Amino acid sequence: MLLKTFGWSFGITAAGLALAGYLWGWEGLAVVAILSVLEISLSFDNAVINAGILRKMNAFWQKMFLTVGILIAVFGMRLVFPVVIVSITAKLSPVEAVDVAINDPDRYEALVTGAHPSIAAFGGMFLLMIFLDFIFEERDIRWLGWLEKPLGKLGKLDMLSVVIAMVVLLVAATTVATSVPVHGGDGTIDKAATVLLSGIAGLITYLVVGGISGYFEGQLEEAEDDADGEAEAGAKKGSTVAVVGLAGKAAFFMFLYLEVIDASFSFDGVIGAFAITNDIFEMALGLGIGAMYIRSLTVYLVRKGTLDDYVYLEHGAHYAIGALAVILLVTIKYEINEVITGLVGVVLIAASYWSSVVRNRRIGENSEGSNDTAEVSSGV
Repeated sequence: MLLKTFGWSFGITAAGLALAGYLWGWEGLAVVAILSVLEISLSFDNAVINAGILRKMNAFWQKMFLTVGILIAVFGMRLVFPVVIVSITAKLSPVEAVDVAINDPDRYEALVTGAHPSIAAFGGMFLLMIFLDFIFEERDIRWLGWLEKPLGKLGKLDMLSVVIAMVVLLVAATTVATSVPVHGGDGTIDKAATVLLSGIAGLITYLVVGGISGYFEGQLEEAEDDADGEAEAGAKKGSTVAVVGLAGKAAFFMFLYLEVIDASFSFDGVIGAFAITNDIFEMALGLGIGAMYIRSLTVYLVRKGTLDDYVYLEHGAHYAIGALAVILLVTIKYEINEVITGLVGVVLIAASYWSSVVRNRRIGENSEGSNDTAEVSSGV
């Protein structure tokens, strides 16, 4: 199963590294390899989040996530997106932006870095909403019960996540965004209005995409309940057709939701890559290889049922998302090393994994103790 799930990733890694070595020599090969590791370390928590959504889809949409989704991730976010950002912020045509990226990489890096406040505000707000909606939801299984139980009760207040997100955005816009360091210079610039607008755009994007996918997911659940009822009455055939149609719509919008999440997670990877190289093609190849592993890991978690066995993993991933959202907003003004960003997610997920292992052991011991007691009481 491991080879089947990661086969494409292994193949693309070999082909990508060979291509890098052929085009840019040993130095280019090393850069691409480092970028691949950077992407995997920064986006591991993304795989856990994706798996929680992807397991609701059928095999067809899981394949779409690995094929069409990876094309969007590699060419869209790692290659086209930075060019589009440069085109918009520098008021250049897409052709001119590509020309700058190829022929003047230093200027290209400066333009992308200048657009970082907008990128960080948009991605930070989107990720913050994911975290807040999770933490304010009442659930039976809690990792940090002392925190999640009272917050789950607070979540009964309508639009609480949106209100808190807006407060955070206002604080960020009126503090860190008012004196953003100028790239390559000693002065600062006021980016409050830019950050505010970009953050609102991120919030609206989350509400629209998440709302549509949630609507169709709810419709799907209702249709499945109706189908079960009609099946008992002997009318299963007609209901099954309706469920398939609704499943397609629900899966499509959840697929879009996944892509937006991936885009938000990729912001820090794309920005961090400039610390290693200015070449957009090396960047796209290295980050693309890493993105492929994240997708394969997502499918592996789904097919192995890891989230069912290790129930706190999803909690750890969402806490990592919350931490990343805060880090993105802080980086509007202050530089934070990518190693720190990656380690925060790894530590939180590792802690949630270990807590899950301890929980499973405790349940197993209690189960064995119950069986021993039953055997004694029955005279065995």
